[in-house]
Amino acid sequence: MYLLLCMLAFTDISICTLVVPKALCIFWFNLKDITLAGCLTQMFYLNTVLFTQSAILVTMAFDRYVAICNPLKYATILSSAQIAKLGAVGLVRAVLFILPMPLLVSELLFCDNRIIPQTYCDCMTVAKLSCGDIAVIRVYGLVIGIVNIALDMSLIALSYGFIIRAVLRISSKEAHKKALSTCTAHVCVLLLHWIPSLFSMITNRFGQGIARHTHVILANLYLLIPSMLNPYIYGLQSKEFREKLGKYTFKSWSSRISELKSM
Repeated sequence: MYLLLCMLAFTDISICTLVVPKALCIFWFNLKDITLAGCLTQMFYLNTVLFTQSAILVTMAFDRYVAICNPLKYATILSSAQIAKLGAVGLVRAVLFILPMPLLVSELLFCDNRIIPQTYCDCMTVAKLSCGDIAVIRVYGLVIGIVNIALDMSLIALSYGFIIRAVLRISSKEAHKKALSTCTAHVCVLLLHWIPSLFSMITNRFGQGIARHTHVILANLYLLIPSMLNPYIYGLQSKEFREKLGKYTFKSWSSRISELKSM
């Protein structure tokens, strides 16, 4: 479980690292230029990390299934070597899915208007600047998005189907509560990942009537909010984390109230 959490944390950090520095350069220093090579590189790595993160969430669902349905075989089925192999498979799958996208975009002929209405290089946003036909890119992007979401969501649903069946066979209510509590954080992270992802994909391709600034805000929130909240969602399951968070929050509020009283 901790290896999977480390992998999830790595993808969260990678997403923020690929997006935030360039966005801050735009807002703080008005550095809005980016080369085509730099744009394609950011596009490739960002989408690869997002697809890899999706694979990690699937692996985490399988991890919960093994922990609840086969707890005595947990260490054997999900050894460190097996987790590494599953992570490698997810990464290879992401690279194979994403690599054609920047290659297709690099072949496009761009018009005089080369202003991207976004803080990072999204495939469809860059493709729409082209003077040529982008139907292939539209179809390919939509197909891999649907295939990725459908495949991963099906595997996750299958895992939770087995989990629910196993939990219903347990007679103890306390055991029910304990078994389901192990899945709470993962379910929250799934909702935080899939709902904005689906909404962003749909609005980016079919939401022509939505204002441009709304597209920009949604796209940035979709990338940054889940990465910011994931550590807290999993951290709150730890008693030590809750105690430290409560301690420092109380200390911060106490010092703030003291400052206000002294004014």
